[in-house]
Amino acid sequence: MTRVWKWNRPVTVREVLEDLQQERSIAYTTVMTVLDNLHQKGWVRREAEGRAYRYEAVSTRAAYAAALMNDAWSQSDNPAAALVAFFGMMSDEQRQALRDAVRIVQGPETSEPADTDTDTRSSDTSTDSDTPNTTGADTAAENPGSAQGPDGR
Repeated sequence: MTRVWKWNRPVTVREVLEDLQQERSIAYTTVMTVLDNLHQKGWVRREAEGRAYRYEAVSTRAAYAAALMNDAWSQSDNPAAALVAFFGMMSDEQRQALRDAVRIVQGPETSEPADTDTDTRSSDTSTDSDTPNTTGADTAAENPGSAQGPDGR
């Protein structure tokens, strides 16, 4: 899938094979079998081109990763605790990416001004009016212990 996502266009078994052979020895039939399995699982679509097929990803790598995270999260018996644990595993760069994503999803800042007096985020002390005052995910991401419920969990 990495090769198919990287090229972001329909690819043949031969193209994937030649790319993989730059790193290691691999058989044409192995690549053909893997792409056929990916097609059967619904991860790629294929279109006949002569005696071969061209394979194309059904979704983006980002959409696939999001679906995996959503699936894992939805299976938790305590989704809030799962998120807190996940945020606690994140690097500073990943937490910043999370904050950026939350801002994108929330859209333009609402009419409520950001309350800078209660903003305790240490890595983002901006009081710029273009920066929304997000809570919940930001707080849990930076301080997993702060998202405890009434029972202390």
